[in-house]
Amino acid sequence: MKTTLFLIRHGEVETRYHRIFGGSRIDMELSPQGHQQADRLSSWLARTPIDAVYASPMRRVQLTYEPFRRHHEGEPVILPGLREIDFGDWTGLGWDEVQSRFGMSAYDWLDHLEQERVTGAEALHGFKSRLNASIDQIVREQPGRTVAVFCHGGVIRGILSHLLHQPLRWFEHVEVDYASVTWVDVGILKAGRPRNEIQLLNFTPWRDLP
Repeated sequence: MKTTLFLIRHGEVETRYHRIFGGSRIDMELSPQGHQQADRLSSWLARTPIDAVYASPMRRVQLTYEPFRRHHEGEPVILPGLREIDFGDWTGLGWDEVQSRFGMSAYDWLDHLEQERVTGAEALHGFKSRLNASIDQIVREQPGRTVAVFCHGGVIRGILSHLLHQPLRWFEHVEVDYASVTWVDVGILKAGRPRNEIQLLNFTPWRDLP
């Protein structure tokens, strides 16, 4: 039974947090642009009947969901497992600061997390484990339905890794823009076997529609 997932990243955060490792420790607000993106996103989502909504508990995600309330009855299911990864001692630092303070390239962030080189950071296997459990719960609870999942860029990459059965490293440089939608159909029957397929990747209603 095919389940449709709309994986939605939150809108643009405040300018002071651009190119900063915020992760799960900094509960950011949206920028004015981020609020506009959320409005455009909600109008686009309203074109499709959404059966259920799941969301990260973080404020930037909740603010992105807020405009959609007028189009969707009921409350979202808040899943703590959908929160962003904890970057430990990198939290609040820019990419250049990581290099100057720790002698590590921020561009290799996934490798550093995988090797547990970032003090105080969440272990990558733990991050993937909670994401897998969260998305499996959603698919189990909403078979054959259309579900909006409001979360974070790193979370969406992790979910794609799980659903497509590929290493997380494959998705390290996949663009997941602010207030974007990635549409995945789960459990499509092909040649008698269920499989998962991406139908839309990094679609941004605020930029891609007139």
